[in-house]
Formats: sequence, structure tokens, C-alpha cells
Amino acid sequence: MKEDFWIAFRSLSQRRLRSWLTMIGIFIGIAAVVSLIGLGEGLRIAITSQFGFLGTDILSIQASGVNFGPPGQGAANPLDDTLIDKIEKLNGVDTAFGRIIKSGILEFKDTQYVGYVASVPEGHDRKVFEKMVNIEAESGRLLRDTDKNRVVLGSRFATEDFFGRAVATGDTIILNGKEFEVAGILLKKGSFIFDGVVFVNENELKDLYNIDTVTSVIAVKVKDEQQMDKVKADIEKLLRKERDVKLGEEDFQVESPQKALEALNDTLFAVQLFVYIIATISLVVGGIGIMNTMYTAVLERTKEIGIMKAIGARNSTIFRLFFIESGFLGLVGGIIGTLLGMGLAYGLAFLGRQAGFNLLQASVSPYLIIGSLLFSFILGTLFGVLPAVNASKMQPVEALRK
Repeated sequence: MKEDFWIAFRSLSQRRLRSWLTMIGIFIGIAAVVSLIGLGEGLRIAITSQFGFLGTDILSIQASGVNFGPPGQGAANPLDDTLIDKIEKLNGVDTAFGRIIKSGILEFKDTQYVGYVASVPEGHDRKVFEKMVNIEAESGRLLRDTDKNRVVLGSRFATEDFFGRAVATGDTIILNGKEFEVAGILLKKGSFIFDGVVFVNENELKDLYNIDTVTSVIAVKVKDEQQMDKVKADIEKLLRKERDVKLGEEDFQVESPQKALEALNDTLFAVQLFVYIIATISLVVGGIGIMNTMYTAVLERTKEIGIMKAIGARNSTIFRLFFIESGFLGLVGGIIGTLLGMGLAYGLAFLGRQAGFNLLQASVSPYLIIGSLLFSFILGTLFGVLPAVNASKMQPVEALRK
């Protein structure tokens, strides 16, 4: 086998240009598979992490609208916080409270940043909220009902991401023209939403934005996860009645983070399936190129095959030589394509993050790398079978005569 591999390598090295041209289709296809799947998987992991800290017993309600910002943005008929008490009285509902989420202009050390500002419910709901979203302070403390003109910041404020310098507990930031003291910095959660949010007590936020009864989101904690679908249906029925809309004409959404993730995963899978199809076409073209090259090699080496068979080479030996040669083409093409694909995936993800697309991540797993290499090798050998069989069936006398 060692000699067989050496002969195959020597044969390909004597036809370098043709070998490289043959491998183009393979490594383009493999590079497309690795880079796009790597980016897709990275995006899926990044988005999943945004919801991963929320429990499976949570429902969120928001008004439908053209949402280019915080939840409920652009809704013609926003949610009213009078709905909260009515929802809380439904069977199966443990607790419900409203959340106000707005865009705000933040200023620190003469540097401005536009980010998300979210309310923290007061009273009993505060502890429920803190437990629901599992937030803890890394420095300082969380907000209290008695706090005035104080905020709690996400973990990214403790870095140089927003203002070019870190914000610390005790510092003063300006929110929409009003000064607030930083009471605490939250532990990192891996969510760009929570890690970059400003938390303000609900009543203070209402005064700051001149809000009366409108709420952006209503969070609902269900007593029993098994009753999730029933509770969801009861809430939708209540909202249709309160908002005077018919079934199928709802101007609101009731969903759980898990359902949103399932829908997202289905969408990403459909995109990846499209990538598989395009990449497969490229790989098949590359495989046909290997077959064409191997047929040409058989014709060029007819006399060589005749000499080998005349001095005792068996059909299996000739078959193995050409089989290894075609598999070698596929494997080398796969290695180059995998390296190119990884470079593209991580390079594009880096450029995307530099441009502000923080969700654009890359994740190339060892299984993807191994699978790509195995697939390219198998593809090369499969398309090399017919030329190898033809070479092995040559008669010595006819081969020498040609």
C-alpha cells in the first residue's frame, strides 16, 4: 500500500496543473459547506443564547406592529397595563407583570450611546422578575423600591464597548438628559440584549418617558408547564375580547421563548438546506472533473498499464492504483476547501462584528471538519471507480500495442 500511495502521488505531481484544476470544484464546494454551515451554526448558537436564560414556563405578550426597535414599537394599538390584573386571574397563571422597554440616549464622560432602557417592576413582582430572568450583580447591587435616580447596567458597560471606557459602580451616567447613579453592574449572561441594557425602576421610567398606562411587554409565569398551551389559549381568548378582535385577526402575539427558538431553528435549517443543495451541485461538478481527469490518465498511461500487467500486476493492483489516485485528489481538495471554509467563516464573522453585527458568529465543529474530509475523499473515490475499473480490465497485449 505504501508503494501504491507513492506511485499515485508521483503520477499526480507529474500533472500538477491538471490536478489543481481538477480539485477546484471540490475545494470550492467544501469551502462553501464549511463556511456557510459554520456561520449558520454560529448564528444559531448566538441567537439561542439570547433566550437561553429564560425558563420554559414563561409566556410573553406584545402588541403587533412594525418593530424596528424595542418590543411593541410601531404598534397601532399598544398593550394597556390594565390587562395585567385580568391575565393574572386566569387559571394556571402564577404571576404577570408589565415591562416597559424603550430606546434611550446615554451619555458618559461626554460620549453618547443609544441603547435599550428597561423597567424593573416594583413590590412583590421585583423578586419574581429577578428570579425569572436570573440576574445577579457582579459589582454593587440590584435596584430597590426605595431607589431614586439610580440604574443598574448590563455587563458590557463595564467594558469599553459603548463609551470607549468602562463604567463602574458609583459613576454617574446621563439618560435622556437626566443624571442617574450606577447602583450596580450585572453578571455577564451572554445575551447582547441583557448585557447591554439599562435597568430603571418602573415608576421612574414612566416619568422619564411620560408614560401613563401603556406597557411594551407583559410577562406571564405559568404554574404548570404541562398547561402551557391551555394558558396560552386562555390568554389569547381574553385579549381578543378585551381588544375587540376576531379569531385570525389578532393584533397581538402570545408566545414562549422556546416556541420562538423552535421557529428560528426551523428557519435556519431551511437556509442551511439550501446551502447543502448549492454545495452538493458544486461537489458533483468537482467529482465529474475527477472522473474526467482519471479517464484521461488511463488513456495517457495505457502503455504503462500494459507493461505493469505484462510483468505480473493483477487487475486488483491496477484498480487500486487509480482508485487511490482519485481518492487522493478528493482528499487534498477537501483539506484545502476545509481550511478555506474555516478562514472564510471566522473572517466574515470578525468583519461582521467589527461592523456592529454582534450576532454574527462562526462555529466550525470537529464533526463538520471530519465529515467534510471524509465526504470529499469518498466523493473522489466514487468518481474514480469507473476509470479504475476500465484500467484494470485492459489486456496487456492490446495496451502495449496502443
